[in-house]
Amino acid sequence: MNKVRTLFMGTPEFACSILEQLYQEEAVEVIGLVSQPDRRVGRKQVLEMTPTKKIAVEHNTPVYQPEKLKQDYQMIMDLQPDLIITCAYGQMVPDAVLELPKLGCFNVHASLLPKLRGGAPIHKAIMYGEEKTGITIMEMVHKMDAGDMISQKEIVITDDMVTGVLYDELMKIGAELLHETLPSLLDGTYTRTPQDESLVTYAWNVSKEEEKVDFNKDYRTVYNHIRSLIPVPVSYGICMDKKIKFWSVKMSDKKTNAENGTITDFYDVDGNTYMGIACDGKLLLVDVLQVEGKGKMLARDFKNGQGKQYIGQRIS
Repeated sequence: MNKVRTLFMGTPEFACSILEQLYQEEAVEVIGLVSQPDRRVGRKQVLEMTPTKKIAVEHNTPVYQPEKLKQDYQMIMDLQPDLIITCAYGQMVPDAVLELPKLGCFNVHASLLPKLRGGAPIHKAIMYGEEKTGITIMEMVHKMDAGDMISQKEIVITDDMVTGVLYDELMKIGAELLHETLPSLLDGTYTRTPQDESLVTYAWNVSKEEEKVDFNKDYRTVYNHIRSLIPVPVSYGICMDKKIKFWSVKMSDKKTNAENGTITDFYDVDGNTYMGIACDGKLLLVDVLQVEGKGKMLARDFKNGQGKQYIGQRIS
């Protein structure tokens, strides 16, 4: 049996599960990876391979990393893939590439389209208070995440779920859905469902401004905002001229008359110590935080250190 010459386009860790799944598919030969260029990271600015590149190198797969794909895609044309699968690649794909493979171009997207088109669908699903999200496999078109849908699989977003947990769950679901959908992509028996444009919402990348928490918003909105940014990029507020990051937070039924954003006290709940922050007449409970210039710490350790001087201070 001749294997289907397949090109994968994807960059971050989320895309790794999709690439790994393609390597496991007997009907598929991964002939190349297109990812974003390697970037320098950390204080020492060490040049680091993208997550997908690390996997491709292990499998001796050619890797292409154009800075601007719309100007530099001849290598894809020369490969002549039969199929292109993308997931979180990070650049718009030129029409010439979309029209190249005889079996088509398909994208694995981390939302239930037409909701949450864009680059941060996992963060924004939690931030916007969605009750469920999932994976959509769709045909690729020139317009961002607007192609006909081929298959979907959904997951419930629980109240205690943070983006990191949802991210991991969706990685697994994405690989499963690709495995289930791939046979129909290869033999052309899949069905297309156009997206309802009246239901479209967008999930733009998290901005620097969105990292800052506004405790004047309603309780649920603030809670969703904080947990949507765990573990990256992590939300923060300013108190006593220092940035405080919120690494872990939970809701409570505790009432307060304190001004929004006020650190009211430290509370022992179910064997853990929490820092209470007033919001909309109730308390948000923070159990892991990070004060500017320090490492992240338990609220208990913060209380036993310099935390008591923050009681009564307001986070802005």
